[in-house]
Amino acid sequence: MVVTADQPRPSGRLLTPSEVAAVFRVDPKTVTRWAAAGRISSVRTPGGHRRFYESEVRALLDAGGAA
Repeated sequence: MVVTADQPRPSGRLLTPSEVAAVFRVDPKTVTRWAAAGRISSVRTPGGHRRFYESEVRALLDAGGAA
């Protein structure tokens, strides 16, 4: 799920796919696939790169992961 301008956004720090991958101990490409499948939401930078809200990543980690 990609967050759009009309949806409420969580506040906080944005993480790169590599940073999220380090938290879950997976490959960054896996994080990108999770985002494409809607398992984790992301926002796009003006350059088209994905970023993930740290608060959502932490909540997902606390809930038992994205798998």
